[in-house]
Amino acid sequence: MTPTLSFSQFQQKVMLVPEEFDLFLGGGRGGGKSYAIALLVLRHIEQYGERARVLYIRRSYKGLADFEMVTRELFAKVYSTAARYNAAEHIWRFPNGGYVEFGQLESHADYAKYQGRSFTLLLIDEAGQFATPDLLDLLRSNLRGPKEIPVRMVIAANPGGPGHFWLAKRYVFQTAPWQPFKEVKSGRTWVYAPSTFTGNEFIDREQYRQQLYSSCPDDPELLRAWIEGDWAVNRGAYFASVLDENRNAINPWKAVPAGWDTFLAHDFGSSAPSVTYVVVRSPGAQGPDGSYYARDSLILLDELATAKRDQSNVGLGWTVPILAESIIEMCKQWGIRAAGVADDAIFARCGHSAGSIADEFMRMGVYFSPAKKADRLTGWNIMRRLLADAGKVDCPGLYISRNCQYFWETVPYLGRDQKRIEDVDSSGPDHAADAVRYGCLRRSNEVVIMNLVGF
Repeated sequence: MTPTLSFSQFQQKVMLVPEEFDLFLGGGRGGGKSYAIALLVLRHIEQYGERARVLYIRRSYKGLADFEMVTRELFAKVYSTAARYNAAEHIWRFPNGGYVEFGQLESHADYAKYQGRSFTLLLIDEAGQFATPDLLDLLRSNLRGPKEIPVRMVIAANPGGPGHFWLAKRYVFQTAPWQPFKEVKSGRTWVYAPSTFTGNEFIDREQYRQQLYSSCPDDPELLRAWIEGDWAVNRGAYFASVLDENRNAINPWKAVPAGWDTFLAHDFGSSAPSVTYVVVRSPGAQGPDGSYYARDSLILLDELATAKRDQSNVGLGWTVPILAESIIEMCKQWGIRAAGVADDAIFARCGHSAGSIADEFMRMGVYFSPAKKADRLTGWNIMRRLLADAGKVDCPGLYISRNCQYFWETVPYLGRDQKRIEDVDSSGPDHAADAVRYGCLRRSNEVVIMNLVGF
C-alpha cells in the first residue's frame, strides 16, 4: 500500500522548485524546514537510487538528534524496515542502494573526513550557527555526480544567529522570495524560500507561539526574527524597531513611472565608501509592482556603492571623474537627470582655485545641492518615521529595493552611539544610512518635515 504523506503549503512550494536551483530555506522557527529537507532527501533517493549520495550537515553531532527523529518517522512510513539506519555511523541505507550520511562540521580539521568524497545532494541545517561561510564554501567542492543527476545544495537557517549577516547578504536581499537569482560566490542559481510557524498546520501554533515568547522575554527583536522570519532585524541596532524586511523591502522595479519625482541622494567617500541612491517620490499612486505608495513616500530604486567586497567600511579610492561617470551611467539606465542632494562637506572650498568637490562633480555633469546635514537627529527622526510608516495608505513611508545590496548589508546592523544613544554610531559603515538621510531631508514643503519630526 502506497503511504500518504502530508505537506504544508511551504513544503509543497519547496518541492516545486526545480532541482537545478539551489535552495535557501530561511524562515522563522517552527516553519517546517526540517521536514521539507527530509522530503527533499526522500525524493532524491527515490529518483536516483544507488547513484544518490546525500550528506546532511550540522555544526555538532548533538544537533543531529532532532533530524534523526524526523527521518526515522518519515522513512518508516515509506520503507517500513527496508531502510536501515546505523546510529553509530549516522548513515541511512535504502533498498534501492541510495545512501544518506549525517555529518558534523565545526572546523577545518573536521572537513578532512569529507575531502575527496562525492555527494549529489548537500544539506546544511541550522547554517546560522556558522559565523562565516568558509567551511560551507569549501564543502561545496564535494558536490559531484553523473550528468543526468542535478547536484544541489540546500541551506536552512533562522535569522538571529552568528551567521545572520552573511546569510542575509547572500541569499535574502537579492530578490523577492521564491524568485530565482544568481549568487555571485557559487555562480549558481538560488531560490530564497521563507516560512513561519503560522503556516505550519502540523504543530500546535498557539502553544509554539507561547514557547517563543517565553524564550525571549527581554529580546523583542530576536522574538520578531523567530516569529516573522525577518532578516532585517538586529538586536540593539539603531533601526531595529523600525526596519522590517517584510514591510520595507520591495522587489526591484524595471522603470520609473511617468510623473514621479526622481533625484539622487549621495554620500561622498574615497578611502571610505561613496554611496549614491536613485530615489523616487510617490505622488500617491500605485507603483509598477502593483503596490500603493502614499503621497511623498520615498523609494530607493538603485544603488551605487564603492565599498570593497566584504569590507563594508573601506572604499575603492575612486576619484570624482570615475565616480561621476558611473553615476551618470546609472542615471541613463533609469532615464533620469543626474541631480540631487549630497553631504554638506563636498561643498567646502578646497583652495582659492580648485573649488569644491561639488564643483568638480558639476563640471562632470552631476549636479548636487547641499543636504543641510548639520542637524543629524532631525534627519534620523525623519528616516525612522518613514521606515516605520511604510505600508500605511495614509502616511508616507520609506521603501528599499532588494537590489540595494549595500543598504541591506549595513543599515540594519548599525549600532547606537554609546555616548549619544539617539544618534547612529558613526564608527560603523554608516555611509548608506547617511545617503538615505540626505534623501529624506530633501523636502520641497517644510510643513511635511515638521509633521514628520518628533518620532
